[in-house]
Amino acid sequence: MAEEPLVRWDWIGRNWPNIQGLLMDHVVMALVPVVIGLLIALPLGLAGARWRWLYQPTVGVMNVIYSLPSLAVFIVLIPITGLATRETVMVPLTFYAMAVLIPAVVDGLTSVPDHVRQSAVAMGFTPLRRLLRVELPIAVPVVLAGLRVAAVSSISLVSVGALVGRGGLGYLFIDGWQRQFYTPIVVGIVLTVALAAVADLLLVLAQRLLTPWSRARRTA
Repeated sequence: MAEEPLVRWDWIGRNWPNIQGLLMDHVVMALVPVVIGLLIALPLGLAGARWRWLYQPTVGVMNVIYSLPSLAVFIVLIPITGLATRETVMVPLTFYAMAVLIPAVVDGLTSVPDHVRQSAVAMGFTPLRRLLRVELPIAVPVVLAGLRVAAVSSISLVSVGALVGRGGLGYLFIDGWQRQFYTPIVVGIVLTVALAAVADLLLVLAQRLLTPWSRARRTA
């Protein structure tokens, strides 16, 4: 009997529509929590940078949540959000993203030199204008570094959701393992790594677009 090949290309061809559906489901469940986490982390990070007494308790709570095993959190949420629903996976991933992004926002804002802030004040900038035109642009590299970590982590953790019925490409891991058939596992790994690489590359390009002065400095 011929040995089973590692990848059965005919299986991939027959199941490609289903694989595409799992890939799109994976993208939604991975990236939507990161976007929501960023929208929540920005005001919390601004508050933490403004009032330092608020920062430590907030980060402490986020670190406790981040340390919880993702599978355990998924299972706890099942009675609330339902079995095999996107919400069961996306809610914990949103908190995980916040745990990474809140410190990134605070670190980015506190990295702004004092003399830059003082120059903006001397030029008559209002606090809001100083934030939007001076502080946030300078903080962009640090915030995007945190965003890259959050995005890649979220893409990886979505697969765990397959154990509670909704894990995007993670379904391929479960299916391949149960049948001792390696092609779905290989496809799932390759697509997950490719998705993480594409997300990271897009964020790097976004940083280059949002910080044109850094490119000009390197060129000079």
